[in-house]
Amino acid sequence: MTTSIKAKDISGQAPGGTRQRLAQALPLDTPYVVQIFPVYACNFKCGYCLFSVDKAERGFISDTNLIDFKLYRKCVDDMTHFPNKLKVLRFVGIGEPLLHKKIIEMVAYTVDRQIAQTVEIVTNGVLLDKRIVDGLVGAGLTRLVISIQGTGQEKYFEVAGARIDFDKFIDNLAYLWANKGDTHVYIKIIDTALKDEADRAFFFEKFGRFCDSIAVENTVPIHKAIDFSQILAKKDNQLTQFGLPMHNVAICPQPFFHLQINPDGKVVPCYSWDYPAILGDCNHESVTDIWNGPAFAAFRRAMLEGVGKASPVCVDCNIIKYRWFPEDDLSADAERLKAVY
Repeated sequence: MTTSIKAKDISGQAPGGTRQRLAQALPLDTPYVVQIFPVYACNFKCGYCLFSVDKAERGFISDTNLIDFKLYRKCVDDMTHFPNKLKVLRFVGIGEPLLHKKIIEMVAYTVDRQIAQTVEIVTNGVLLDKRIVDGLVGAGLTRLVISIQGTGQEKYFEVAGARIDFDKFIDNLAYLWANKGDTHVYIKIIDTALKDEADRAFFFEKFGRFCDSIAVENTVPIHKAIDFSQILAKKDNQLTQFGLPMHNVAICPQPFFHLQINPDGKVVPCYSWDYPAILGDCNHESVTDIWNGPAFAAFRRAMLEGVGKASPVCVDCNIIKYRWFPEDDLSADAERLKAVY
C-alpha cells in the first residue's frame, strides 16, 4: 500500500502540543484532564507494565475489573456541572480500554454530553477491527493513540508476551486510516521495542502511512514493582518518556489539574499505580464535589509543602520525574498557592 500522506514526527516533544504554565491558571474550577480507567485487564503482558508482575504483588488496584456503564454515565452527567469543558477526557489505565464491551457507547455518551474538548483512547490497537473502528469514529472520538510493541510478529511476542497476526493488524490500521473521519490518529512506540536505527526507520516507514502523528518514546523506569535492569541495560535514562530533560520533582503537579476514575468508581489524584490516596467515590459523590471537596484540597495543600508531606508513595514515585514538563513546575509559586488551598 502506498500513500502520499506523511505523519508528523512529534518525537521529543509534548504529545498534546504546547502547554501553558500551570501555576498561572491555578486554582482550577474544572480539571484539565479526567482519566477514565475502564478495564483492569489486558490482552498483553508487556515487560515494562504491571501486567508482567504477578497479581499478588500489584497491591490494591480496584474492587471491580470493569466500570459499570450506568456508573460511567452518572460520572459524565456529573461533569456537565463543571463551569468549563475538560481539555481531555482520556480512556486509559492499567489495562486495554477496548476490552470493555461498552467502550463505543461510552465514547458516544461522552461526546453527546459535550463535557470535553478532546475525547481520546490510549490502546495497543490489536482489537481495532472494522466494527470497533466504525463505532469509535461514528461516536465522535477525537483522538486515538495506538501504542505499537514492535515492527514484526516476533518482536511483539518478545515485548508483549502475545502472539498476534501482524498482517491482520496492519490491515486493520490501513482500514482505520482510510475511514478515520475527523479522528486524529497518533501512533507511538517505545525505543526498547526497536532493534536498531534501521528498525526505527522501518517503524516510521511502516506505520507513518496510517496516522496523523507518530513518535518514538523512551522506555522509563516508572514502576518499582518491575525490574527494569534488563530492559534498560543499554540505555542512558537521563531523558523523560517524551525525550525532555529529566527533573527531580519537589511538588507533583498532577493533583492540581487531573483526576482518575477507577473501574470501581474510586477517584485517585494521579497516574501512579501505587495510590497515594483515594479521594472520593463516584458511587456516592459527584465528580464535581470530589474535585472541589476537602479531601482533594487537603491533598493539594500538603503537596505544596513537598512530596514528602503529601504521601510516602509520592516520595518514591518516579512517574512525574520521567514525564516532566517544565510548564508544570509549581515550586516558585508554592507560597502563593498555599493561601489558595
